[in-house]
Amino acid sequence: MAAVEQSYPIGGSRYFQRASFTGNASEYFGIWIVNILLTIVTLGIYSAWAKVRRNRYFYGNTVLLDHSFEYHAKGKQILIGRLIVFGFFFVLNILSHVAPLAVLAIWPVLLVVFPWFLMRGLRFNARVTSYRNVRFDFVGTYGGAFKAIFLGTLVTVVSVGLLSPIASRWFYKYVFDNLRYGDRPFSTEPRLGALYEAFITVIAIMIVAIVILGVIGTFAIGFSGNSMSRGMGGISPWHWIIVLIFPIYIFAGLYYRATVRNIIWSAATVDHRHELRSDLGRRRFAWIAVSNVIVSLVTLGLMRPWAAVRMQRFLTEHTAVHVDGEIGVVFDQIRSTGNAISAEYLDVDGFDFGF
Repeated sequence: MAAVEQSYPIGGSRYFQRASFTGNASEYFGIWIVNILLTIVTLGIYSAWAKVRRNRYFYGNTVLLDHSFEYHAKGKQILIGRLIVFGFFFVLNILSHVAPLAVLAIWPVLLVVFPWFLMRGLRFNARVTSYRNVRFDFVGTYGGAFKAIFLGTLVTVVSVGLLSPIASRWFYKYVFDNLRYGDRPFSTEPRLGALYEAFITVIAIMIVAIVILGVIGTFAIGFSGNSMSRGMGGISPWHWIIVLIFPIYIFAGLYYRATVRNIIWSAATVDHRHELRSDLGRRRFAWIAVSNVIVSLVTLGLMRPWAAVRMQRFLTEHTAVHVDGEIGVVFDQIRSTGNAISAEYLDVDGFDFGF
């Protein structure tokens, strides 16, 4: 299927080319159902190859500037990485039964080791991805991952969430600033003020919603007295209000996630010249995410392929790039220096955790 790409102006005469997704639910359903059946038959072993088939389909149908992405990982690589992690947690589980106190000493080690897994996972995902026959790379260090994950989590917890925009900025700068396309660096400089504006907006949404629910609950109790409780099986209106707070929290989280994506991606560049953009509709993103889960649950998972394609298409079509210069010339220059990243880059453990 041919990709239909769109361009739209941002900032005067500059035009951003939107990406597109050419896959469809019926095609992916065939891949998905085979993956599920083979994973069950092989007691989970095939899941590594299932992930490769899935990613090759989604990457191959993600089109930017008339070219699609490619995914080069092998199932064996991912299986080895998973076996290492499984073995680690298996030993941890045995220790928890044989020597419970030893586990208490292991958890601090886990906090230190996890940033290393993050770094390796990001490197693996980058190196098995290519675009226009040029591979991506990730050059982040353990120290950067430690700051992005461990210190970021620490300052968020200690500040009761007030410093979470700072932690978010640390994390995404670690990811983008260490990403390479061939030998050309990515970078992002999101404004901290914009991240705090998104954070404050989400907090305001939650406070307003909780206040409204509180007023409604107080009015309902005062107006109906105990009759309402009896009419709802003895359940207090306050219990219903507490239940309703959960979807409000989910909506706020999804709203924040979409806003942060727009901020981070729209502040990003490649080779300090070519600009990226994201313009996700935040309420639309929240609606798609929530309705996907509901439809998947109602259909016992059979609509999961439709949900996955639906979300991928939405994310892709709201991502764009502005190439500074003639496209063919720019990519020829990148390809001439970027092909040094070759097959040996696949020689990396498959710690693919979807970071």
